[in-house]
Amino acid sequence: MPRTSDPADRDRPAIVLDDVRKTFKIKHTHSFKETFISAIKRKEISSDFNALDGVSFEVPEGQSVALLGRNGSGKSTTLKLLSGVLQPDHGWVRTRGRTAGLLEVGAGFHPDLTGRDNVYLNAAILGMSKEETDERFDEIVEFSEIGEFIDTEVKRYSSGMYSRLGFSVAVHTRVDTLLVDEILSVGDAPFREKCTAKMLELQQQGITMFVVSHNAGEVRKLCERGIVLKNGRVVFDGGIDDAVKALNG
Repeated sequence: MPRTSDPADRDRPAIVLDDVRKTFKIKHTHSFKETFISAIKRKEISSDFNALDGVSFEVPEGQSVALLGRNGSGKSTTLKLLSGVLQPDHGWVRTRGRTAGLLEVGAGFHPDLTGRDNVYLNAAILGMSKEETDERFDEIVEFSEIGEFIDTEVKRYSSGMYSRLGFSVAVHTRVDTLLVDEILSVGDAPFREKCTAKMLELQQQGITMFVVSHNAGEVRKLCERGIVLKNGRVVFDGGIDDAVKALNG
């Protein structure tokens, strides 16, 4: 997991990446036969790909930041490092307080359990106690618009129901920092508007938000700052409008 600083220390930023590098091996063969032939011919069977290459930035507590970039720029790798799914090969990553990652809505759901059971399971994965979940359960269900289906196995849910419940659990979790990966695309237009309003509400509560999205309109609503990645490096860090221009330019 990324190292977590003491929440009582208010002088430290919520997120820090310092000279972070993450390298993956890319295989050039797809079978044992190809690997064997390549070895005989002394051809390279793999090469290194630097998904992140010397990335450094800090995010102050309470700030909303958009991470922007084309496909393959290193956005998802950055989020996975912040959430602790991956470890850096060089440099270090730190977050302060309780961090929840909306990297895949409903990722902790078990298909054979009911919506009710999955609310408690997913909330626990995101760091909430049973008592905290009890307090917020009705609010979670109401926001998700699942209603009478809350005691139905989630494998019988539509993809929209599944996503709405997963998002609702995540945004009703008590966190200091929220990592968001393209989740505002869940549900229909009215529900997406409700999601945006909820994110703005969390922002007003002082929650630090780190958002990855391809939707320039959404990040302009939610974020004050933008960091643009290209080929695993930071090429721009500044105001959100200028960041969107830098991405498109």
